[in-house]
Amino acid sequence: MKPFFRLFLTALLVFVLSACTANENTGTDNGSEDGGEEKNSEKILYLNNGLEPTSFDPPIGFDSVSWSALNNLMEGLTRLNQNHEPEAATAEKWEVSEDGKTYTFHIRDNAKWSNGDDVTAHDFVFAWKRLLDPETGSPAAFLGYLIEGGEAFNKGEGSADDVAVKAVDDKTFEVTLTSPQAYFLSVITNPAFFPVNEKVAKENPEWFAEAETFVGNGPFNLAEWNHDESFLMEKNEHYWDADTVKLDKVDWAIVNDPNTEYQMYKTGKLDVSDVPADLSEKLFKEGDPQVEDQAGIYFYRFNVTKEPFQNKNIRKAFALAVDQQKIVDFVTKNKEKPAYGFVAPGFKDPEGNDFRETNGKLVETNAEEAKALLEKGMKEEGYDKLPEVTLTYSTSDTHKIIAETLQQMFKDTLDVDVKLANMEWNVFAEEQTALKFQLSRSSFLADYADPINFLENFQTGHSMNRTGWSNKEFDQLIKEAKSESDEAKRFQLMYEAEKILFEDAPIFPVHFYNQVYLQNEAVSGIVRHPVGYLELKWADKKQ
Repeated sequence: MKPFFRLFLTALLVFVLSACTANENTGTDNGSEDGGEEKNSEKILYLNNGLEPTSFDPPIGFDSVSWSALNNLMEGLTRLNQNHEPEAATAEKWEVSEDGKTYTFHIRDNAKWSNGDDVTAHDFVFAWKRLLDPETGSPAAFLGYLIEGGEAFNKGEGSADDVAVKAVDDKTFEVTLTSPQAYFLSVITNPAFFPVNEKVAKENPEWFAEAETFVGNGPFNLAEWNHDESFLMEKNEHYWDADTVKLDKVDWAIVNDPNTEYQMYKTGKLDVSDVPADLSEKLFKEGDPQVEDQAGIYFYRFNVTKEPFQNKNIRKAFALAVDQQKIVDFVTKNKEKPAYGFVAPGFKDPEGNDFRETNGKLVETNAEEAKALLEKGMKEEGYDKLPEVTLTYSTSDTHKIIAETLQQMFKDTLDVDVKLANMEWNVFAEEQTALKFQLSRSSFLADYADPINFLENFQTGHSMNRTGWSNKEFDQLIKEAKSESDEAKRFQLMYEAEKILFEDAPIFPVHFYNQVYLQNEAVSGIVRHPVGYLELKWADKKQ
């Protein structure tokens, strides 16, 4: 998932960033159609991706700077609709076995690749096994662990032949799960589960690296890609539902500066913009920004393998010194909700209760308790003086100001001098994964719409853990939740797991994401899914 922020307030907007802009050249009358309707010039949507996409290879581009584009260049068996629910996409229908474990998908006869090839069940078998292949090194591989044989293959304990996916025939794809999963149809809307044209990939393993060789099956095709500058998508006439797609082109800038982005929006070069923090109060008073939910969280990770954060009480002391409300009120200023747990609001249990409200506030600002816990932890470790602490963040104006605010909070509450360090995103992600940092910022956007997706990240050895933390009781609760078919029992297991996460405190939360943006009034139909990616299939732009 995950990973992120300009990537995350530009993450909270880097997905949001995607949207449209009125082209000053549009609106020119090019004649009329039958019935007297005027036909104007091409409908071109102007968006900003913020950063260069990591990759347009589905199992590799598993992050906020790749997802939105990928979601419009390709399509899985199911797709999230305008109400954020999974619906038939490349698969027109499916059947589920009586035990809830085997799904048989029927791929549309008119499902085509952008080069005209048929999309086949073999393409899905190839893609899903490739997602799980340890040689691929996909950060999203864990999502496929719900497939029978998937985890064993990915961990080198089984073979590709053991992964329970098969092509019954060219247009019939079958998958067997380890246990019934209520959220499976939502999981497979994730770009990690997109098909890959097997013939194209075997002829050119780098098919995804350039526009000239890219082959997709989504509403749009990749027409140009000027790396680190821009990329252009054009309507894919081979798409099975091309009649629904109203836009002719989507032109994406790559501009990693909120103020520059805002100026481009103001001058008509972009159709959507982030809301710069220093202008948010003014813009909200004027009523211009729009706000939508997003299932994600901005948080910090402790490295429990490095001093002084091997000590639980010291970790808790730092967590309780953080005032989340002040950060959203005076620093980010985009109407975010302060986070006192890890699972975002919006997920309902079987009784219709919100997960976040039910499990309550698991960490809250408490200066006196923070001081006492720090003193207790230092005594436990025999510290007369706390070892030097460095807080590391990926380069971004937003990350910087939040880091500086935390630095001051730790000084004011704990009388601890924390050093700050920053580095570019790609290097930062590698170093964080390798547990090189003591304390570092992080972001998470849900990969699919279920609380388990938030919590599974902290299983022992999970690729998204990045804390060195391990707890057998937590692992067991997650394991049981992932195989529990009784929804009430499953939610109870997840409630307990989240409480353990905060009792051990390998992380502390800052705020939940929302999607705050400015959008050209001529643009309509853009769907911003709470799980983090943008949908342009239904987007339109008045001429």
